[in-house]
Amino acid sequence: VQLVESGGGFVQPGGSLRLSCRASGFAFSGYDMKWYRQAPGKERELVATISSGGTWTNYQDSVKGRFTASRDNAKNTVYLQMNSLKSEDTAVYYCAARLSPERFYWGQGTQVAVSS
Repeated sequence: VQLVESGGGFVQPGGSLRLSCRASGFAFSGYDMKWYRQAPGKERELVATISSGGTWTNYQDSVKGRFTASRDNAKNTVYLQMNSLKSEDTAVYYCAARLSPERFYWGQGTQVAVSS
């Protein structure tokens, strides 16, 4: 199983970024996918979940209305569109997949920095 994030970078407050996570090694279309983030000095937190078919999403309250998770099962890729970014969104963002109670996989993370 491999999860590879991309798309992070530096952006000013109010800007946008689109993160991507390319998955391989498992039947991607059969599993919900999650986005987490970890800010400096803080615990990793769940940001968004998207169902296997992409028809259901759930978001942390602090990003509702600003972030949108989507997926392309034909490309084995999940996305996180982040708009109206704030300084408090600065973190390393990870995609993750739980394939069973014992099998939880993380990507390597991509850094997002929001600053003026």
